[in-house]
Amino acid sequence: MCQNRDIEIFDVYIFIRSFYRFLEYQRHAGCGRREAPAIMRHLNYSHLHYFWTVAREGSIAAAAETLHLTPQTVSSQLKLLQESVGQPLFTRAGRGLALTETGKVVKEYADEIFTIGAELAHRVRSGEPARRTVLNVGIVNSIPKLVVCRVLEPAMAMTDPFRIVVREGSFDDLLGELAVHHIDLLLSDHAIPPGMHVKCYNHALGDSELAFFAHETKATDYAANFPQSLDDAPMLLPIAASATRRALDDWFERVGVSPRIVAELEDNALVKALGEAGLGIFPAPTAIALEISQMYSSRIIGHADGVKEPYFAISAERKLRHPAVVRVTEAARAGLFRSGARP
Repeated sequence: MCQNRDIEIFDVYIFIRSFYRFLEYQRHAGCGRREAPAIMRHLNYSHLHYFWTVAREGSIAAAAETLHLTPQTVSSQLKLLQESVGQPLFTRAGRGLALTETGKVVKEYADEIFTIGAELAHRVRSGEPARRTVLNVGIVNSIPKLVVCRVLEPAMAMTDPFRIVVREGSFDDLLGELAVHHIDLLLSDHAIPPGMHVKCYNHALGDSELAFFAHETKATDYAANFPQSLDDAPMLLPIAASATRRALDDWFERVGVSPRIVAELEDNALVKALGEAGLGIFPAPTAIALEISQMYSSRIIGHADGVKEPYFAISAERKLRHPAVVRVTEAARAGLFRSGARP
């Protein structure tokens, strides 16, 4: 009985902590992507669980079956939660339900609350001495995912138990998340620009030279007369707004070649997938040349001399303290982006 009482108290603590973050989100709504809902003075934990189940299952009927309750019970409890929030959480979508913008915000916090609750139950059953530490990381859409994997690998290999939660988005949106401490670290291919008034700090990880890759069946031909071989060659490039694209365009002009651009893409993984299909030559950092060769059947045909892609870890702290963040930055500087590395 005492143990159950302790668990209930801890559940309340977890709920209050997560709900406090929800209210903090509302106060800083101007930095986020969505309009924050009205402040709730009273929120029932069970009502939130019914809402969370409906959001996951997509309908009241499916949620009722999962919860072993009648649809009428789930519907009435959901109505009470919506009255507490003060705004609709769902809208009709065919035969099911879709989350409103307010509902999406509430679900984000419900996800955290019930994930922590599941960890609590596991700890009680297994007798684990300590709760796993969570590292929330934001990555800008333009940074190569293979680079992200290499950067985060040291944190995932730490002996202390860690759970890494990764969010992808635009630089501005993720910087707003970092400013209100919804994420611990932002990985970006560019620093915070001058004049942006936000209390966050750039920590340079290093940079990588860019090289051009082609499918292994065509690489030898393109490499034979590089860079002239790029003239009118099919090319897969980042979108024109990116700093990398601007640097590559300057390099093309400098060496006197005009490749035939067949696609401009924001998603680096898609660029490599199209390159693997033999649809064009593509640029990528030499720091991940081995992975590209193994995963995408592509080889380097030449280097864009003088063109480098920088990488930054951006934090809300001037001095890094989170052990996983320190491990990530130190390992990247010492190994992944060491100067002079060229395959």
